[in-house]
Amino acid sequence: MRASLRALALAAAAGLLAPVAVSAAEPALPEIPKVAPIPVKVIVVATFEPGEDKGDAPGEFQAWAEREHLDEVIPVKGTLHPLRRNADGLYGMVWGSLDTLIGSVSDQLTALLMDPRFDFTKTYWLFTGISGVDPQLASVGSAAWSRWVVDGDKLREFDDREVPKDWPYGLFAIGADKPNTLPKATEDFAGFTDTRKLAMSAELNQGLAYWAYGLSKDVKIPDSPELQADRARWKGWPNAQKPPFVLMGETLGGLRYWHGPSRTQWARDWVKLWTDGKGRFAMTNMESQIQQGSILIAAKNGLVDPNRVMVLRTGSNPSMPPPGVSAVDSVANEGAGQKAAFEANYLVGAPVVHELLKHWDKYENTVPVAPVP
Repeated sequence: MRASLRALALAAAAGLLAPVAVSAAEPALPEIPKVAPIPVKVIVVATFEPGEDKGDAPGEFQAWAEREHLDEVIPVKGTLHPLRRNADGLYGMVWGSLDTLIGSVSDQLTALLMDPRFDFTKTYWLFTGISGVDPQLASVGSAAWSRWVVDGDKLREFDDREVPKDWPYGLFAIGADKPNTLPKATEDFAGFTDTRKLAMSAELNQGLAYWAYGLSKDVKIPDSPELQADRARWKGWPNAQKPPFVLMGETLGGLRYWHGPSRTQWARDWVKLWTDGKGRFAMTNMESQIQQGSILIAAKNGLVDPNRVMVLRTGSNPSMPPPGVSAVDSVANEGAGQKAAFEANYLVGAPVVHELLKHWDKYENTVPVAPVP
């Protein structure tokens, strides 16, 4: 026994035995200071602002910041843009930009929602931004209140040149076997066993959407000679030739910036498919699906009321070229349309925001709704 102990001691002294790690106990978790959070009444979330919130070239947020006097700047940890507010209780924020197209800014809303200084459980959300507009439904500069947010990202895709001859395009739902059909089997996709989990749409509070539309449907959106000249090219497309107007129509969010008649038809079909034929494609953009995803996660955690979410998108350019023009020649035509869409974001959304704030005693506990046709 003594020989064995001596051998171990010699081995240890020679460094032949690994040292025994001694782990210190982790410090006790500190208490998070408790604060009385501020109930937020209404918040406007704009998608992007190319420069400063005020005083330079306008984007989607500048009209809100300047005209609503969102003068108080509140830094929020984890966001790329500060939160702003005015004395009436209107909050506003730019969703964020990495100054590069690499990556996403999907965590912006989560960072805001997790800030303990604010209570968003009764907040009315207005998500607003510019989009490509379907010329079959509306003209550039028009504004659409959404009843559904439809996700155009998660799908299966074949090269259109390689699809069967009876397929209109190579885009189709995960779990489906061809375009314009709903999933029939999960096929072990991500471990799912329920095809309902493959759904690509989120229904908003339609009563609230129609209520907002009723307040804003007669708003006059400024026209311009440039828009009039562009509209004149849309012979045979009556809605595309109208001056900008307010309508009801769905938003389709997808990270790809697509353009052209074939993809516009896919968008119409995709929205119709995922809304049981009740929705109509109006606006295409790159953010709505991500923003709504953040809201759905927050709602599951009791942080927001999803019945108080509104989505307003405005058309900065058509989603396809006018007759006689190629998609290549029309894809970047957003000059005059952007200015009109920026203005429409504010002019159409402001009456709704003002009504909620002015009569907060009525809307704090009761969400306003209008009849759904």
